[in-house]
Amino acid sequence: MPLLPPALALANKYKNDAQCQKKGQVVPVLSNQKLNDYLKEIADLCSIEKNITMHVARHTFATTVCLSQGVPIETVSKMLGHTNLKTTQIYAKVVEDKVARDMQAARKRFNRLVEPD
Repeated sequence: MPLLPPALALANKYKNDAQCQKKGQVVPVLSNQKLNDYLKEIADLCSIEKNITMHVARHTFATTVCLSQGVPIETVSKMLGHTNLKTTQIYAKVVEDKVARDMQAARKRFNRLVEPD
């Protein structure tokens, strides 16, 4: 699976980790509960009052990193492991900025068709 540079750097960091190799994992895998505990601790240290969980992280990845940057919803659905696109549509929030950029791009394409070089 193609990875963004920060994820690739993390995978490379644990490439030779004995526990990861033993378990056949790319990075150490924590339980969801333990991961959420660590996220809460990080949020507290950063004075973030929002309850940050792995679910919130997945939602942020889907909306901010993917959808608002132009990644098609079908691709996001596949990356999140959803079997039904409707699940991703409910899960994902299309931000106003993305709608504006999409319409601006459509307007440019339309103008090129109407006003050829």
